[in-house]
Amino acid sequence: MRTFTHGAAMWDVACPRLPSRVAGVGMAGFRVADLAALRIVPHPAVTLLLDFGDGTAVLDCAPGQRRRGSLVAGPGLGSGGAVRARGENVECVQVRLSPVIARAVLDVSPADLDGAVVPLDDLWGREASRIRERLADASSWHERFAWTDLVLARRYESGPPVDPEVAWAWQRIVAGRGLPRIDGLAAEVGWSRKRLWSRFRSQLGLPPKRAAKLIRFDHAAHRLVAGEGTARVAADTGYADQSHLHRDVRELTGATPTTVAREPFLAVDTLAWPGLTTAAT
Repeated sequence: MRTFTHGAAMWDVACPRLPSRVAGVGMAGFRVADLAALRIVPHPAVTLLLDFGDGTAVLDCAPGQRRRGSLVAGPGLGSGGAVRARGENVECVQVRLSPVIARAVLDVSPADLDGAVVPLDDLWGREASRIRERLADASSWHERFAWTDLVLARRYESGPPVDPEVAWAWQRIVAGRGLPRIDGLAAEVGWSRKRLWSRFRSQLGLPPKRAAKLIRFDHAAHRLVAGEGTARVAADTGYADQSHLHRDVRELTGATPTTVAREPFLAVDTLAWPGLTTAAT
């Protein structure tokens, strides 16, 4: 476990020693004594938060909506800058699931989440409580990661897969960092644009154009965090100009590129998810 320090933020962060047995799964462990109003920045993955400590993580979503404990959220959580995380003595395992495997792992399409943050109890019932107890009883982060990976692998193996054409289109968008044209992808798989749009949306939880936008933004945001200038980032990541990048960042986060570059939620990624420039892979 290592300590992440960013301004007033100080978190203990743990990473698995081995990659997941399921491609498209990323995990990190967090222990935070005082989590104060952390802005959630959208990323192109399904979030599975497994809370197990004495404290409780709280997610303030839309006005009047508040979620506590273990939860699931579809791609783009935090769009518009309206979602904040907070809590005291928080301990959790955060799992990032590629939308391609999320339906099998969750046994529900990300589209059925309808953009909401859903308590894990509502999806998995008593299994969610057993997971919390098992993680709390574990003697090390290594044990927690290994056991969580077993649960995810078991669920993935028995869950419904997405169409191969949809999975292929997603991987092409990821590999192209959000730049491939959707019409071209549809033609390559032999589908109409309407069919690809419909299947993609129903199985992955967002339409292809939105997926491309999130993936492009995620790549650009991490380059901003790394200290690169907005002009260079805009030019290299497929934005028409700095104003285009600024509009997308403002739409997705409610903040400016300068503010986003200082966000702890993004800055911790190099420690929590080493080697990954985007959560989509």
